Amino acid sequence: MVKIRLARGGAKARPFYHIIVADERSPRDGRSIERVGFYNPIATGQERPLEVKLERVDHWVGKGAQMTEKVRSLVKQARKSQPAAA
Repeated sequence: MVKIRLARGGAKARPFYHIIVADERSPRDGRSIERVGFYNPIATGQERPLEVKLERVDHWVGKGAQMTEKVRSLVKQARKSQPAAA
């Protein structure tokens, strides 16, 4: 099964996460199919804390990919912050 989940990056005590599409059997930071965004929980100043390619997430969900709980909440947050298309 394909999952949309977080892969950790960054340094010790400075986490940074990529939102990836990967096979559920692959390791957390292992091989991924596609990178669809990022999440920076300690963003400050001009740094963006969250960026998600919503059209690609919708594409993968349409093909049967499952999101983890954290990714589901991040996607919901990204949809709220995105301006509504006219």
